[in-house]
Amino acid sequence: MGRSRRTIPEELLLLALDPATGTTAQPQSLDLGLAGAQLVELALAGRIAPDGDRIAVVLPRPTGDPTLDSALELLRRRGSPVRAVHWIGGPRLGLRQTYLTHLERCGMVHAVAGQMCGVLPTTRYQATDTAISREIRARLDNAIRTGVPPDPRTAALAALAHAVGLGKHLYPGNEGRSSRSRLRDLIRHDPMGGLVAHAVMDVQNGVAAQPRRAPGGRQTAARTESARGLPQQPLHRGSMARAGAR
Repeated sequence: MGRSRRTIPEELLLLALDPATGTTAQPQSLDLGLAGAQLVELALAGRIAPDGDRIAVVLPRPTGDPTLDSALELLRRRGSPVRAVHWIGGPRLGLRQTYLTHLERCGMVHAVAGQMCGVLPTTRYQATDTAISREIRARLDNAIRTGVPPDPRTAALAALAHAVGLGKHLYPGNEGRSSRSRLRDLIRHDPMGGLVAHAVMDVQNGVAAQPRRAPGGRQTAARTESARGLPQQPLHRGSMARAGAR
């Protein structure tokens, strides 16, 4: 995987980064979203695929991206498909800082040292090229405005942005209500993005119990989806951080 294309975790973090304050919106849920974004990126790279509500490694070959390959290796070591909700809710908090450091190393952001209350050291991050963040945001805006089904990467990014609560950050106030609703609706356009976005929301809501399954082994998720106000997702195989940054 070359560096000519930004990964979904990188884009999600850049979306969450506030250019005025140098901090990230929704810092607690963002770690979960980044874990989900890694799954989507690995799926788009053909390394994993959904198996019901589980994630299966189908090609363990490294992608060339160290952060993604670390996640891929952890999935491979599991030896059997793992539930997305268990993976995303696992002990990998700190991804936000990992990716901030990664973006700094790649030259997409730079760190600014400071102090909180004149005593506690803090680190804020500023984008080095705001055109990149504008381009990412423009893709979401275009999908929301036109209603044209977006490409899988943009659809997955929209699903994750909604899942971690970035809607109010990107489209604030009453005037942004319809845009937030359409952002949520974009979740239907990518099955893998929908799977991980739902898993992110389930972890936040404390829903980690084994899902009920209908005869034949198919998941019965209608009640859960209805409660979220989100469309059910057809799942098909192959459809496819430092503490001061608060």
